[in-house]
Amino acid sequence: MILKALRKKGVITINYYQNGLLQTCKGRVNGLNLHDQTLSLEDEQHNIFSIRLSGITEIH
Repeated sequence: MILKALRKKGVITINYYQNGLLQTCKGRVNGLNLHDQTLSLEDEQHNIFSIRLSGITEIH
């Protein structure tokens, strides 16, 4: 279900847990590493965030 949401073109918003805290990140999918199970997301300022797939709670 998460992988289906990642196919969207354009900007997406991801809610995820990191170190026990709920975080929100908005941007475009930059890459998906299934071996490490991480998602790279690039925001409007071109910062790249690495998010663990297991921590993702919601994608819109």
